[in-house]
Amino acid sequence: MSEIRKNKQYYKFCLYGFLKNLRFFDAFFILFLIDKGMTFTQIGILYASREIFINIFEIPSGIIADSFGRKNSLIASFFAYILSFYIFFISSDFSFFFIAFIFYGLGDAFRSGTHKGMIMDYLELNNWSNQKIEYYGHTRSCSQKGSAISSLIAGLIIFYSGSYESIFIYSIIPYIINIFLIFSYPKELNLSLKQKAKTKKQLLKNNSISFFYILRKPNVFRIINTSAIHSAYLQAVKDYIQPLMINVALLVPFFMEKDIEKKNGIIIGIIYFFIYLATSKASKISSFFVKSSKKNIPYTTLLLGFSFGIITGALYFYNMWILSLIAFVIIYLVENIRKPILTGYISDNVPNEILTSVISAQSLLKTFMTAILALSFGVAADIFGIGISFIIISAILIILSYILNRFKLK
Repeated sequence: MSEIRKNKQYYKFCLYGFLKNLRFFDAFFILFLIDKGMTFTQIGILYASREIFINIFEIPSGIIADSFGRKNSLIASFFAYILSFYIFFISSDFSFFFIAFIFYGLGDAFRSGTHKGMIMDYLELNNWSNQKIEYYGHTRSCSQKGSAISSLIAGLIIFYSGSYESIFIYSIIPYIINIFLIFSYPKELNLSLKQKAKTKKQLLKNNSISFFYILRKPNVFRIINTSAIHSAYLQAVKDYIQPLMINVALLVPFFMEKDIEKKNGIIIGIIYFFIYLATSKASKISSFFVKSSKKNIPYTTLLLGFSFGIITGALYFYNMWILSLIAFVIIYLVENIRKPILTGYISDNVPNEILTSVISAQSLLKTFMTAILALSFGVAADIFGIGISFIIISAILIILSYILNRFKLK
């Protein structure tokens, strides 16, 4: 494989992902909600409502992005995010959190798949399509570095402020910068190359027809399903590991003289910093697994991720906090190895002019699964505890994945 051209646009793509992941609240989201008096069931309802709202707008947003402009779609999504962050900052009531989650979901719906489509279009424009897995792996690696830095900064903000609320207002700053960055993207990336000569009405009609046609291809549907289920699983359960990090933080013999919330803030921020550095490396080396392995990587890694979910839950149940955290980190690593590989597989099987729409279909399936898993996990956590909830959800997904894999689509 030829070496990646690290030109000006390459660094813009990387900077976009870095800024997008400077969501300083991510590492403390469930701790923030618990601090506001939310039960795990209420948290599950909030997460599920966000995913349901994403479902409503997922496919239309992808078609709109492909038809009316990807840059416009991204900019609109960032404004929705900013409004969501502000509501979280000023509110402490479940009903207001519900509204904030709706705006967050709207931002996710108009963002998902859009930037990936722009990257793939850029590679085709420059005849670099053979680099798609490695190129996207590099840009996703920068996103993970953004998450690492975000966690560290968030920990420092909480350490000095002593509260979770302020991290939401600081999260607005990188998103405003990203709006200006998207404005600077070349205009040829706003629409797919094959769409330039068509009218908007024709585009909307043709994209809709082509989109539903491509989803009837069994190999595309299988890739989308395999990709979506693991991403949905991690999206649904990842924040529930934060109470575990509280227990790990208590074991650390530093900052003993500080308030417990300040100590937790800085220790959890540091833990997440190293987690995301590891996932950044995982994304960057994902192409290595494609070249070195002849096994069914999507299915094998799917079962691997769920298996470590069971291990995480069992170790959590027996209060083996550090080992449980390590097992959970492996789930993160598996997801970040899978993501560039499966994105490349999809782009290999889908016409580029409807790529954003098809990736949005993948996100649609993912958000539907996430809504079910988030609500189920929250209810189970209230009844049985977080550890048992991990075991139950992970085991069910292993069984379902095995059953679905037995039915080969022709």
